[in-house]
Amino acid sequence: MQHFEDSVYDLIVETSTNLPGDVRRAVARGRALEDRATRSGLALTTIAQNIGMAELQVSPICQDTGMPTFIIHTPVGVNQIEMKKDIHNAIIRATKNGKLRPNSVDSLTGENSGDNLGAGTPVIHFEQWEQEGVDVRLILKGGGCENKNIQYSLPAELEGLGKAGRDLDGIRKCILHSVYQAQGQGCSAGFIGVGIGGDRTAGYELAKKQLFRKVEDVNPNGDLGKLEDYIMENANKLGIGTMGFGGEVTLLGCKIGVMNRLPASFFVSVAYNCWAFRRQGVLIDPATGDIKQWLYESGTGISVGAEDRSEPAAVLETVGAAADGGGLGVVPEDAAIPAAPAVLSAAEAAVNHDGEPADEAAGGSREVRLTTPVSEEDIRSLRVGDVVILSGEMHTGRDALHKYLMDHEAPVDLDGAVIYHCGPVMLKDDEGWHVKAAGPTTSIREEPYQGDIIKKFGIRAVIGKGGMGPKTLKALQEHGGVYLNAIGGAAQYYAECIKKVNSVDFMEFGIPEAMWHLQVDGFAAIVTMDAHGNSLHADVEKDSAAKLAQFREPVFK
Repeated sequence: MQHFEDSVYDLIVETSTNLPGDVRRAVARGRALEDRATRSGLALTTIAQNIGMAELQVSPICQDTGMPTFIIHTPVGVNQIEMKKDIHNAIIRATKNGKLRPNSVDSLTGENSGDNLGAGTPVIHFEQWEQEGVDVRLILKGGGCENKNIQYSLPAELEGLGKAGRDLDGIRKCILHSVYQAQGQGCSAGFIGVGIGGDRTAGYELAKKQLFRKVEDVNPNGDLGKLEDYIMENANKLGIGTMGFGGEVTLLGCKIGVMNRLPASFFVSVAYNCWAFRRQGVLIDPATGDIKQWLYESGTGISVGAEDRSEPAAVLETVGAAADGGGLGVVPEDAAIPAAPAVLSAAEAAVNHDGEPADEAAGGSREVRLTTPVSEEDIRSLRVGDVVILSGEMHTGRDALHKYLMDHEAPVDLDGAVIYHCGPVMLKDDEGWHVKAAGPTTSIREEPYQGDIIKKFGIRAVIGKGGMGPKTLKALQEHGGVYLNAIGGAAQYYAECIKKVNSVDFMEFGIPEAMWHLQVDGFAAIVTMDAHGNSLHADVEKDSAAKLAQFREPVFK
């Protein structure tokens, strides 16, 4: 198969940069259900822009290109050893060209291989079949949503739902609970694959395989089809919303599969996938290695707008977008939030609040422009719900950096600084480093460190996604800081706001974990935890827990 490596490379690029048609339609259906003047509506608008930008620029939709996972069916006699070599070469090329982020890390040393190869990376499952073509399917599932996978062993006692038994109704409770526990940390609105039965390993594998089904297909098992419909209707009643901001749209797809189990075991495994549902497949000629057919509908030409309009949209001034969204299926109404007043300076924000929350003082979410370094006074003028538009220098910091800073000094002055939980996709040429994708990572991983880091260095703002816990909230209140929730997965949208890479430290941690010092302009995020002890994430979790309890009584008997 002379051209197999090139075909796999093309598959990787398409999967990473162009969201399939069925997924786009699911996002569009979600947008139609959400009020665009809400935080979740704002997030979906940003998502819609980002999808189009990634396709146009042939760059990763999300900076976390995940663990490349291939499922391959081959005719008898095809050399799987050579195929594996070609897949590895295609992975190296895609990483070098900025279509994949280097994500393969030694679990003991923490060293990043730099080329996405290593023990267990990428994941390749081969199966033989009695057909002539080679079927290659790929999913890129990021770490944030992978961390929200969950497995239940029935019978079990579930928060808010009570006893879940070894029956269809117990399975129903597990699936609803899986959506609840994810909150916004898996970049909702999401898609879930569910595997019923098997052992622990096979159950998770079955769950992930459900994600290869088409969003609009019908389950051939009538009982499971009814359960899928039930989950789609009722999971969206939990009120978690996009990014966990609260809202009408929490789940965009649910696919359920079943296999036999051991008498002593009854597992329900759930694979949670973010809105950036990146999976694609090709049918390949076993003689030449050429692509004969794409297995999922291309997203090209399919609108992600709630209405079928073709007019280009204006830049989203209300969220500080820096790139034109022309021709990307974003409708003109997206260009303004009716409840938002004019952009305020930090001083105007302090006067405007007069001690009242933003929604009360301003009649809706306000926009406040800040330039780094930021003063404590400016930060304490902010409230949950404000849209902050940042300019100046910010610094990326993830797991390795936070661990390091607990016992060491920072290489730059962080007093008044902004830390961005982000592991960007970066490329270097003769002119220096360039940001190819730069959305936020899930912040809760830094909860053991963040409060101490804020206190030690005088950090004023932390940007990430999914929110943080009580220790960080307490530190924000005591030391004058805010948590800013950026839109998860919007890697192209935010990359456009980064105007220059000033410098980088700790390259020994690998590109995603290094400390990048970035010059930004018009970088917008929403205050979801403020310096007054308020947390949107805690409020949404409490509200969704109450709503979850409404589904306690049996449905499938």
